Amino acid sequence: MNYYFTKTLSGNFENIIERVTESLKAEGFGVLTEIDIKATLKKKLDVDFYNYKILGACNPPFAYKALQAEDKIGTMLPCNVIVQEKEAGITEVSAVDPVASMQAIQNPALKNIAKEVREKLKRVIDKI
Repeated sequence: MNYYFTKTLSGNFENIIERVTESLKAEGFGVLTEIDIKATLKKKLDVDFYNYKILGACNPPFAYKALQAEDKIGTMLPCNVIVQEKEAGITEVSAVDPVASMQAIQNPALKNIAKEVREKLKRVIDKI
């Protein structure tokens, strides 16, 4: 089982970030965090890296349900979506598969929530 969904797109990196953010919003997610890996690696290690951002996406109603079902699930929140431009004009967008990432947790209520979130994140990737 893959632990992510992915799609490759052509276009401007920042415009694709905007498209991903809008697609997430359409499925009830907000972006809580945005980590710029390229800038962080340059600042901390003085190395050059390609455009790579991690978007921490949260769907509050599902996060709340998950926290009620399993109080330690916060270790796996928010759902990460990565946007990376390995070559100019070609950007790959990938989202975590929450069902795959939560396989080790033996909680039937959480598995049902993960399935619902999985469908939402899959739609996000499919629609961009």
